[in-house]
Amino acid sequence: MDVQGQHVIITGGASGMGAAMAKHFAKLGANITLLDLNLDAATKLAADIHGQAYACDVTQEDSVLKALAAANQAHGPARVLINCAGILHTRRMVNQQGPMPLDEFQRVLTINVVGTFNTMRLVAANMMPLTPLADGERGVIINLASIAAYEGQIGQMAYSASKGAIVSMVLPAARELASFGIRVLGIAPGLVDTPMFASLSTQAREALASAVPFPKRLASPQEIAKLAAHLVDNMMMNGEVVRIDGAIRLQAK
Repeated sequence: MDVQGQHVIITGGASGMGAAMAKHFAKLGANITLLDLNLDAATKLAADIHGQAYACDVTQEDSVLKALAAANQAHGPARVLINCAGILHTRRMVNQQGPMPLDEFQRVLTINVVGTFNTMRLVAANMMPLTPLADGERGVIINLASIAAYEGQIGQMAYSASKGAIVSMVLPAARELASFGIRVLGIAPGLVDTPMFASLSTQAREALASAVPFPKRLASPQEIAKLAAHLVDNMMMNGEVVRIDGAIRLQAK
């Protein structure tokens, strides 16, 4: 799909990989809508890329419906949805303080998994009635996973479970939506130079980078965005989760 002039919705678009997606797709000529809890940051970015931003809690149906209604009023139903909204989490299942609180595990899955599914189903419902493009395509959905879905480290049980669920949703969703001309894909990044790593010391960052076989550095958010753009552009890409990690395989810790 050529995204020029098309409406692209990005959840979690105010920072990190979501912001990189927004900037890259805007350069390609897309009309960008950012959905994020941090409305101030999202609004600032939207102004820079001539897009629009709406406060949105992806775990709440009413919040997503309200944001989509406003976005669709401006640009019509989206042809592309990129789900970047999510949280990181690190805690052992059992540590010196005892078992992980159950509500902590549930919170990670609610935001990362339920939030992703919630936006997928609602945006897909808006895509289905769209007039197909010349090649028969109606839309593309890309969900952000993580290599932690495959090689979760100690302390990543909740996070790995959530990203594993996102990976597992891709193929059945692609099969279900295929008859409507809607493709579904996933991206599983490795170590990415996002604000999460900003607080690390130079030594710690170098240690992480040295673990990547090649290139020996953290990925840039822009590289993840470029992959997303290729997946949207290449119509044969469907039902697949693509790793982008420099060939790293996470060790136990």
